[in-house]
Amino acid sequence: MNKPKPLISAILNLNLHRKPLFSNPIHLMALTQTRTTHSDPPQNDAEDDVLCSNPEQTQEEQPSSPSLDETPSFVGSPGKYLTGVSRFERAWAHWTKLGRPKLIVAPMVDNSELPFRMLCRKYGAEAAYTPMLHSRIFNENPKYRSEEFTTCKEDRPLFVQFCANDPDILLEAARRVESHCDYVDINLGCPQRIARRGYYGAFLMDNLPLVKSLVEKLALNLNVRVSCKIRVFPKLEDTLKYAKMLEDAGCSLLAVHGRTRDEKDGKKFRADWNAIKAVKNELRIPVLANGNIRHMDDVRNCLEETGADGVLSAETLLENPALFAGFRTSNWVADNEKDSIDGKLDQADLVVQYLKLCEKYPVPWRMIRSHVHKMLGDWFRVQPQVREELNAQSRLTFEFLYGLVDQLRELGVQVPLHQKDGASATGNLAEVIGI
Repeated sequence: MNKPKPLISAILNLNLHRKPLFSNPIHLMALTQTRTTHSDPPQNDAEDDVLCSNPEQTQEEQPSSPSLDETPSFVGSPGKYLTGVSRFERAWAHWTKLGRPKLIVAPMVDNSELPFRMLCRKYGAEAAYTPMLHSRIFNENPKYRSEEFTTCKEDRPLFVQFCANDPDILLEAARRVESHCDYVDINLGCPQRIARRGYYGAFLMDNLPLVKSLVEKLALNLNVRVSCKIRVFPKLEDTLKYAKMLEDAGCSLLAVHGRTRDEKDGKKFRADWNAIKAVKNELRIPVLANGNIRHMDDVRNCLEETGADGVLSAETLLENPALFAGFRTSNWVADNEKDSIDGKLDQADLVVQYLKLCEKYPVPWRMIRSHVHKMLGDWFRVQPQVREELNAQSRLTFEFLYGLVDQLRELGVQVPLHQKDGASATGNLAEVIGI
């Protein structure tokens, strides 16, 4: 019988995510002024839950971790004393200070970790969310903190997202990260069965007083802005009342996924941009749109149709982390070949770049395995035996994964990414999306 993954088991117990290229990562570790190494696997864990490591780094070369586990003493947020127009002005002033990012990596459990965020930032992402972090486990488990939340100075603007159903537990977790992010985000949109069993995410839509208390608790007690990510109700009027309640409770930015809690399959259900537009028109804080973002034409259309202040992408980025630089996979150019050119970049290139980032910023192998499968999915369909070789590996290494990419190339697999003719992968936002 397979041993359950530690993270999954813990969530189900809840009652109520080579050569250095960037600066050293920050890990939330339990010990003060202690150097850490990721080369020794923790005991009794599945191989894929072990952190990857760079064999070229000695223990002395591993980055030191600041003391971040002590919960800071209470410091009231300036927002605590502001109401009405002043609060909205401050919400916009903060967003403006961050550069009003429009191209944003959505939160993805086990998938929007630091190396992947940095890869997306290299290719045009202007802000990013961490994976959803479980607030209670984050407080109780130093190993969970050190593995699931890492960042670095280039990893900004950054949203750190938590799921929770207890205001005090959420506040304790948020205080641990508030000095390392630009927003603490509350996950109010996860529609999965595990969220139902744990009573968080979109299943708190049935208990709006609790949702309000979570937002108020953070807004009154943190020095960083509070954001929320939601799904829509089947009835628009309920969605608007919900969004307004969050704004009144102290939410400074709202991301709206234009699907209901029951619409889990993004390929089957189109996101409702009209609902997002209505929320944008109703609120006085920045609003982000989530859903139906497959390439830069979708970005442009979404911004124009919803009036949103930015867009989030999730599933498409997993296959194509260069989406925000104007690249698209071949399935989105089949009907438009004359307007597209070979962008001189492919997903194998992106895998190699991702692996190099993982060598710098170690993460559990399960995350790496997942990204390799997603990015090379089209390649594996051409040479399925290579995918089987990957699946047969109980213990991954960087040497094996680099060799796997070389093997695909030697077999003659070529699946280029495309750009629209005349698009600039290095141009500014207006040039890329045409606004």
